[in-house]
Amino acid sequence: MTASADNAIAGRHAVKEALLAGRAVNKILVARGATNLQEIIHLARERRIPVQQVERVYLDRLVPQVPHQGVAALAAPREYLSVEEILALAAGEDPFLILLDEITDPHNLGAILRTADAAGVHGVIIPRRRAAALTPAVVKASAGAVEHVPVARVANLARTIARLQERGLWVVGADPAAPQIYWDARLDGPIALVIGGEDRGLGRLVREKCDFLVSLPMAGRVGSLNASVAAALLAYEVVRQRGRAHE
Repeated sequence: MTASADNAIAGRHAVKEALLAGRAVNKILVARGATNLQEIIHLARERRIPVQQVERVYLDRLVPQVPHQGVAALAAPREYLSVEEILALAAGEDPFLILLDEITDPHNLGAILRTADAAGVHGVIIPRRRAAALTPAVVKASAGAVEHVPVARVANLARTIARLQERGLWVVGADPAAPQIYWDARLDGPIALVIGGEDRGLGRLVREKCDFLVSLPMAGRVGSLNASVAAALLAYEVVRQRGRAHE
């Protein structure tokens, strides 16, 4: 049997969410001796997906550095949507997007997708180069949220920002040097939040393209927050302000 980590979904939450979301899964691999997998096996059998027992070491090699918890799914490659397709999903609502400027840590990307799902974000946009893609580690870190959050992959983030502005979205960048604190900014309309990379923050061109920048107050000695934490704070400020606007 041969398999590729590129199309493997590892971990109990991730596999379960893939099955519940109707993802095209070819086979479920279960480590010999693994317990508490009855729900996953039941879901697989309902969809007539083969379940095969393998040695745990096989899963270790299939998804190295990903805690697979004794189960993995061999699935069709995760499809990226276009930016236009994501905007179409927001029809009838103010679009709410998150753009990531060279986020390279798969755990950060997974955590941001999890926040995006919880906060009702219509889609996440990532660059094709110098950025984490939808790898097994990202799928695992997202706890299954990757099955519910549309992701677009673009060649040029700055040009994508210009396209979104033409469609009426306000593009707001997170920058530690910005004088305006995020809760003082108006974030209740059609909006795209831009989160910079772990080490360099927003790139110059991306920063210049944003309509305005906001910062998160930092009282400690660390210069900035983790990218996924910053994304969560900004996303839920959008949720809070949108709720207030409809009261």
